[in-house]
Amino acid sequence: MVRWGRAARVETRGRRSGLPRAAVVGYVGEPDGSVLVAADEFAHWARNLAANPECRVTIGDRTFAAHAEPLADAERARAIRELILRYGTPSERLGDGPAFRLRPIPGSPAARRR
Repeated sequence: MVRWGRAARVETRGRRSGLPRAAVVGYVGEPDGSVLVAADEFAHWARNLAANPECRVTIGDRTFAAHAEPLADAERARAIRELILRYGTPSERLGDGPAFRLRPIPGSPAARRR
């Protein structure tokens, strides 16, 4: 799914272990190059982002370092609505957890094309 651009691979650091962790998640692309993601309340990858907002994102042949910005209120609701429209009703449980904008870090050495 990641290779085809249907999902994003988000690589974080474990909030307790400090070890690299990865999760494949649904996303919504934004015109500025950032991506919106949301999690259910138990998702470890989202808890890792809340503890350390630096991450690496891969979608298709694009990989970039990003900074996770928590979404609140209207922007969070829009992200969840867009995820439900893109991936279907199983995404409805995303309303219980956090949502983030993963904003690319300009000039980051992690940015590359495969």
